[in-house]
Amino acid sequence: MAEILGPQRLGPLTPLVGEWEGNEGVDLSYHNQDDHKGETGYFEKAWFRPIPKQENGQQSLEGLTYQMTAWRHGEEAMTPFHDEVGYLLWEKATGEIMRAVVFGRGIAALAGGHANARDKVLTLRATPGSASYGLVQNKYLLSRAEIKDFVTIFKIHGDGSFSYESDLLLKLAATGGEMHHTDRNTLHRVK
Repeated sequence: MAEILGPQRLGPLTPLVGEWEGNEGVDLSYHNQDDHKGETGYFEKAWFRPIPKQENGQQSLEGLTYQMTAWRHGEEAMTPFHDEVGYLLWEKATGEIMRAVVFGRGIAALAGGHANARDKVLTLRATPGSASYGLVQNKYLLSRAEIKDFVTIFKIHGDGSFSYESDLLLKLAATGGEMHHTDRNTLHRVK
């Protein structure tokens, strides 16, 4: 797919508009039932749709609403194991980029970073306790898998696909140590 050269009201978010699927997902996480870290392969569907311009005083945000849902390989006809909804927002004047996301497990984050209009790599971070780019989690998860850091990198590829890598640094009560819970996938536009 050729690069979009015309107006890009959504800046670096422009290439994400549409519906997507990816079958190369890998989730590295702690498996409570088996008491060990393991990888799970997954299939994922996602959609990204433009929202009206959001104006807060002098701030003007362009953005997308989105949803991403994933099924373990071999369980595509069953209940998904992951679901998230949120917004990706961009302010042209400052280059501020944000990901406001809620995960079905009871986690909410506002991650932020910087991106120019035609950037192809978007890096967003949230830290617990941060007044601007922070996150919260439900009481059970806080006691069992406390999030210490959250980083997501979206990469827009020249072939029209995009990939992401997401990393949650967790302090696990079961092991007493920290581990990186990571997810990554490459998605292709289907609509």
